[in-house]
Amino acid sequence: MNNNQNVTLFIQCLVDSLYPEVGEAMVRLLGKIGVKMSYPEDQTCCGQPAFNSGYRKEARRAAKRFIRIFEGAGRIVCPSGSCVNMVRNHYPVLFRNDEKWRLRAKRVGAKTFELTEYLVDVLDIDDLGAKFHGRITYHDSCHLLRGIGVSEQPRKLIRNVDGIHFIEMKASDRCCGFGGAFSVRYPDISAAMLDDKIQNIIETGAEVVVGCDIGCLMNIQGMLARMDSSIKVMHIAELLAGSSI
Repeated sequence: MNNNQNVTLFIQCLVDSLYPEVGEAMVRLLGKIGVKMSYPEDQTCCGQPAFNSGYRKEARRAAKRFIRIFEGAGRIVCPSGSCVNMVRNHYPVLFRNDEKWRLRAKRVGAKTFELTEYLVDVLDIDDLGAKFHGRITYHDSCHLLRGIGVSEQPRKLIRNVDGIHFIEMKASDRCCGFGGAFSVRYPDISAAMLDDKIQNIIETGAEVVVGCDIGCLMNIQGMLARMDSSIKVMHIAELLAGSSI
């Protein structure tokens, strides 16, 4: 399979620092379908933590750096709906009083895609020849679903994995309670939300919960580990690339 595409990889901070295997899986996956990739080594945080915490000046500084690094790219692909939402929808807000930077931000945002969105909507691919024998369920992360409207794309890809038994969980679109700084500022509320999410996961009987945002999966994995549960978590890039758990 050769799609004759060139993309620039935008790797989320949590993936880069804590879950590099997710980025490696994305590279294997895109390479398998003939996508040529480049990776700017000087890329840093997109500025979302500062933005969400109200530090707009610091967020603008990070956004300007991101724009300068990525504006020469053809298409930008990221394994995080949350970070894509930041670039696509919040950068223009950061620069609403600066027309020059607002336009630069909009141009970069328009060519920035979450991984499953890129595969299904841009490349028109929903079957990657992946195999997985077992029961899985899927968690809709908030920014991915509500921010950039990605819901059916990952499901199409999951359903076409050979040997998989896909079980929809109850209220799959309910927040897991992570929300970045939210989980730190409101730990009791966050924990209660996570309890509900974990119960819904357990009720499916799934062996693995799959998602598109490692922040949510890290939060879910932490609770499952504390419960000594055998349920595993897996980023969708790992599932589609055939990674083991």
